[in-house]
Amino acid sequence: MAKKKTLFECQACGFQSPRWMGKCTSCGEWESMVELTAEQIKFLKETSGTSSSASLKAKATPITEVNEDNITRFGSGSRELDLVLGGGIVPGSLTLIGGSPGIGKSTLLLKIAGNLAQEGQKILYVSGEESAGQIKLRANRLGANAQTLYLLSEINLSTVISEINSRDYDLIIIDSIQTLYSDENPSAPGSVTQVRTITFELMRIAKSMQIPIFIIGHITKDGSIAGPRVLEHMVDTVLYFEGDSNSELRLLRGFKNRFGSTNEVGIFEMNRDGLNDAKSMAGRFFNKEKLQSGSALTIIMEGSRPIVIEVQALVSEAYGHPKRSSTGFDNNRLNMLLALLEKKLDLPLGTYDVFINISGGIKINEPSADLAVIAAILSSYRDRELSAHTLFLGEVSLTGEIREVSGLAQRLKEMETQGFTKAVIPNVPIEHTAVKCYIADEVSKVVEWM
Repeated sequence: MAKKKTLFECQACGFQSPRWMGKCTSCGEWESMVELTAEQIKFLKETSGTSSSASLKAKATPITEVNEDNITRFGSGSRELDLVLGGGIVPGSLTLIGGSPGIGKSTLLLKIAGNLAQEGQKILYVSGEESAGQIKLRANRLGANAQTLYLLSEINLSTVISEINSRDYDLIIIDSIQTLYSDENPSAPGSVTQVRTITFELMRIAKSMQIPIFIIGHITKDGSIAGPRVLEHMVDTVLYFEGDSNSELRLLRGFKNRFGSTNEVGIFEMNRDGLNDAKSMAGRFFNKEKLQSGSALTIIMEGSRPIVIEVQALVSEAYGHPKRSSTGFDNNRLNMLLALLEKKLDLPLGTYDVFINISGGIKINEPSADLAVIAAILSSYRDRELSAHTLFLGEVSLTGEIREVSGLAQRLKEMETQGFTKAVIPNVPIEHTAVKCYIADEVSKVVEWM
């Protein structure tokens, strides 16, 4: 009697193994290995055989004989979204948008669908989570009603494909990828095999029919998009929503873009009319009037735009083991700065709790805010208020040296525009500016400007 063949697949990353294991050796997840049925194993063999036979017919071409793709774009009706996408929507592109529940993914895409439909383009909005009536209610609030915006409440992929083939759609929105399932695959909706199969089919449709497709993806508790990591590798663009769902501001950041830069970030604000482009960032992330002790201002670069933000610190005497916590700032870098202050300034921070918060829900991904974090910590430790007209700019090294930051001239120009008069910066050549600059070449110099 032939022995039954078994195959286990990780529901987190798609790793396959002939035997069950408690911890996936690929992604490290516990209890994620699930045994595949005989039908699922047969399906995987058939699909792998098809792809291998097709690849045998392909022939390599010298790169000198390959013609460049002429990439064209069209506007989405949202200046911020076009900025993140690199200038607009590319026909035939597959874009994945992730974010926390309630952050505004569906709201933004329905608003974009309404904008394009009002220009006469045919848009298909596929929802596997809401009925057409529920989407209609949100469309009324967003002002997204248009004759050429079509709604389809369906989770069967074959039905969705039939609808796509029935009309010449200009853009398709899938909300969400985890709710769709394919009849050819016997696994449950949202499983690794289903998500991989459906994403591949959507990619084929986008490329062959030159229709841009937007996919909404759920995220896990650790902030990554649910499903296999191959999902992010298959799509052309990956966008993430950031920000506090209780705040009106949302940040849309690009993490992958085959048609543009990933340095840009879109800023939106949520109001009764939905998710709209933020009109001005001046004063959104700091107190304009007066700073309390423990607060310092700095200016960071979000893509090509400088934004003034407030760094908040709380230093209090510890009862037991001292705590170090940060929101919006790297915790490992915070520990490094605290160790540096203890060594260079002889501060007994080892017996104090230190908490750091970046206001507005922004996450700092550059070292230019190091000097502002140190200034905020010293301000809280000494209970001394800093000037609301002074900004701190500089990267702090392990030796205590204050180093240059990129785009200093552009940052100073933005400070001048917003009315700031003073800045504490590294010892580097600067162009003429109305902002009075104080030089701090090492950490001990910061104390002089406190």
